[in-house]
Amino acid sequence: MGQKILVIGSGGQIGMELIQKLRIMHGTDHVIASDIRSSDSSNGPFEVLDVMDKSRLHEIVDKHGIDQIYLLAALLSATAEKNPVYAWKLNMESLFHVLELGREKKISRIFWPSSIAVFGPETPRNHTPQHTVTDPSTVYGISKLAGERWCEYYHSKYGVDVRSIRYPGLISYSSPPGGGTTDYAVHVFWEALKNMQYECFLASDTVLPMMYMEDAIRATMELMEAPASQVRIRSSYNVAGFSFSPAEIAAEIQKHLPSFAIRYAPDFRQQIAATWPQSIDDHAARSDWGWKPRYSLEEMTADMLKNVERLLSPSITH
Repeated sequence: MGQKILVIGSGGQIGMELIQKLRIMHGTDHVIASDIRSSDSSNGPFEVLDVMDKSRLHEIVDKHGIDQIYLLAALLSATAEKNPVYAWKLNMESLFHVLELGREKKISRIFWPSSIAVFGPETPRNHTPQHTVTDPSTVYGISKLAGERWCEYYHSKYGVDVRSIRYPGLISYSSPPGGGTTDYAVHVFWEALKNMQYECFLASDTVLPMMYMEDAIRATMELMEAPASQVRIRSSYNVAGFSFSPAEIAAEIQKHLPSFAIRYAPDFRQQIAATWPQSIDDHAARSDWGWKPRYSLEEMTADMLKNVERLLSPSITH
């Protein structure tokens, strides 16, 4: 009998695509989707779960005989700044509930995502090292940094097999932007195809590390499939795809849509972005478990435009 996997927060940007890939690998009935709201689009086993409800979480784990948990529920950077106390409570208590399941030996393996938001104004901005200054200036980053320390603690103290990736900005066509500071890099494609123009909430030269969702999902699954002996870092691994500014992605889109125009109106998210790295050193992930990105900026842009155009044209049959 194969592993039974629970994905918490399956309706989010990462969860929607991760569920599909996990079900291809492990079988639909072995992967349980869950979110705080019911879903008709799961196309497989689904449970309504508020991850703050510890008893409900235990009930689902027991009911399905869960072996692994992917904990994706969180309030993202820009959204969390509007409600910091709730963001801290959600992001931290959900992690404790899952880590405790690992400590009690009810589940064998945990994935929990961290973020480049753990870095801050004193962090080296170029080729940010795996081990460096972490001085986050957002509640999201503070919660992710605290979470990294707790993951490492539960591994060293209780032997919990918890694994993590510091995601850069993630770009995907399958779900709408979710309140992150890097989400302009998703929204710009939709606006380019719908309106041939976009107003960006970051300055034109704001370089940030990004990754195409296909690579992010593959990195996550490769880390979770790796033998425990190869997972040397139990806080969270740096991973990298490519880095670009709003002006650079606009220029790439204009190669396909010459009439596309972009204007800039930086808002409060500019201050968040200003504290984050411009590029990431991910040699530890490469050497420990063989991570390597596949998509370049050019390949990602072409694929995003093709897929967003398809989604905007439902009457076209393929």
